[in-house]
Amino acid sequence: MRGTEFVELSTFVAVAEHNSFSKAAAQLGLALSTVSQTVRSLEERLGVRLLNRTTRSVSVTEAGERLLADMQTVLSLLDNALEGVNLFRDKPKGTLRLVAIRPVASELIAQVVPGFLAQYPDIALEVAADDTNLDIVQSGFDAGIRIEPQIEKDMIAVPILREFRVLPVASPAYLTRHAPPATPDDLASHECVRLRLPWDGAIQRWRLRDAHGQTVDFTGHGSLVVNDIQLVLNAALEGCGISYLPEPMIAPHLADGRLVALLPRWSSYRASLYLHYSSRRQIPGPLRAFIDFIDSHRKTLARHRSR
Repeated sequence: MRGTEFVELSTFVAVAEHNSFSKAAAQLGLALSTVSQTVRSLEERLGVRLLNRTTRSVSVTEAGERLLADMQTVLSLLDNALEGVNLFRDKPKGTLRLVAIRPVASELIAQVVPGFLAQYPDIALEVAADDTNLDIVQSGFDAGIRIEPQIEKDMIAVPILREFRVLPVASPAYLTRHAPPATPDDLASHECVRLRLPWDGAIQRWRLRDAHGQTVDFTGHGSLVVNDIQLVLNAALEGCGISYLPEPMIAPHLADGRLVALLPRWSSYRASLYLHYSSRRQIPGPLRAFIDFIDSHRKTLARHRSR
């Protein structure tokens, strides 16, 4: 196979997996016009249409589906072959593409990335922030970082942070204007900053549990709805209302008094954070190195917190 043929085929695979020329161009780091022309050249050379195109959508033809399935198998074998060679290196080399929910992406950049890149200088790392539950395999990512319930059943999940709380909080400024709620029922009379979940458009439910195991689910009332958890935090800090936020995200603000945890008699919903990747392929060296680094980092943090 000539080099130009491989480029054409791999470009077609990217477009077909995304059902989008623009997303494929972003993944490949190419101009949209280059991707379009490359696929057109492949179709002309083969003498068959591989993609149906309209002004709004791209879909794979029957011939395209056959070629896509065969090429995915070939590319997977190539990945495994190259990864087998990578095992003989002293240190892994290559590109690692991660996607993480937004607050985690920020913490990842601040706390993990500098040390990881210093330890593995031959690895190029790409981190994308996304809250939409995209398909990591179809989108070309090696792994994702999500809260446990959002992970597909066919993924391998590695714990990063177990059992963190999600708390109702408010700023001191808000609490000077409104008496703190004593029970979950009192939340109905408060301004609650609500989050519209990016992956399904529903309003996030707040879950609280008492000492007897009684669970209360609450969607909140209030005039402000946002679709980004960082905006929920910003609104809480500015005194817009009560917000429901993960403890790792708000811990510094609780420590310095900018936020106050509410309803202390009610234990808050607990969640777990996992790195997940496809079970259908060999683990690339850069991803294996990242998993080992994260595990070491997590254990170090746990030792510091126990002192």
